[in-house]
Amino acid sequence: MSRRAGYNFAGFLLLASGAFCCAALAQTAPVLKTRNVVLIVSDGLRWQEIFTGADEQLMNEKNGGIWEKEDALKAQFWRPDPNERRKALFPFLWTTVVARGQIFGNQTKGSIARVTNGLGFSYPGYNEMTTGHPDPRINSNQFGPNPNISVFEWLNSLPELRGKVTAYATWETFKDIFNIKRSKLPIHVGWDLPYAGTLDARQQLMNTLYQTTTRLDDEDVYNAFMQVPLMDSFSNEQPRVLFVGYGETDNWAHAGRYDLLLHSAHQFDRFVEELWNKMQSMPEYRDQTTFIITTDHGRGSGLVEWKEHGVQEKGSENVWIAVMGPDTAPLGERTQTAEVHQAQIAATLAALLDRDYRAAISVAAPPIDAVLGKQR
Repeated sequence: MSRRAGYNFAGFLLLASGAFCCAALAQTAPVLKTRNVVLIVSDGLRWQEIFTGADEQLMNEKNGGIWEKEDALKAQFWRPDPNERRKALFPFLWTTVVARGQIFGNQTKGSIARVTNGLGFSYPGYNEMTTGHPDPRINSNQFGPNPNISVFEWLNSLPELRGKVTAYATWETFKDIFNIKRSKLPIHVGWDLPYAGTLDARQQLMNTLYQTTTRLDDEDVYNAFMQVPLMDSFSNEQPRVLFVGYGETDNWAHAGRYDLLLHSAHQFDRFVEELWNKMQSMPEYRDQTTFIITTDHGRGSGLVEWKEHGVQEKGSENVWIAVMGPDTAPLGERTQTAEVHQAQIAATLAALLDRDYRAAISVAAPPIDAVLGKQR
């Protein structure tokens, strides 16, 4: 056999060996079960309440501005043990989401989740989580249309997901955050009437409530008002990628009403449970849907500071991130973990759908590997 022939034979063996290895890897690599992803945000909801429940120092009129009787509020939300206390406030989160998935952000246990935009308020936070990177240009909630392409807009541009991406949010500013003039994403936000066309009596009533209810915030509808058309929507459409933004927890904190903040946070947990149960009841979603649940920013820690957030309030950079779905190992409350960032949410969302967002948006942060399984 000539030397050339020997090289050819060796090359054949090398190629064959490589092909065998690739085939073996392909056979052993787990296939993602997630077909749908829902990103859910409760605006300005602190990690302190998430991980330790109600703050006893704020459950009074002096520090928490509460209007109801202290005993009644404590009977509902106060427990001496912080694990029981947080479960009383967020029963679905702590009995289902964390049991089946993972949660990051308990700073007392070495789990750090932070924003990286350096500002600690809403528009910069929503931009960071949905586009995968902070943008120093976005320094105001009145910034206007977002120049950055969100993971939702990008996913909607893919042929297999086009028309399968939508958003519901209480805050009207999401029209700018998602830049609907450019993205053409169907979004349902603020006080825009939820129903159009020929309406039944229930739909007409909801439209009337939107038109006649006294507003706490002209740009932010009540969570309960948004929840109704959100739940109704599944009879007509089954999006594969969904954003849901609730705003009340931030509003009641700014108003200095700790009692209403607690009630709203508790109801937020129930709304998430209702959404999960609805989607699990449908074959299009059952056991193939992942929920990512988080907040857009933290806020101050103290008898007065809890009301505010931003650069001047230390702690506003601290957030929490929970994930539950068929591809996320049930590791529960994470402790002593590597720091995770809000910017990682966008790539994580795409990766759960087996899409590489960073290939299109190179400045985006990498996904959170821990919630994606060992294959990544």
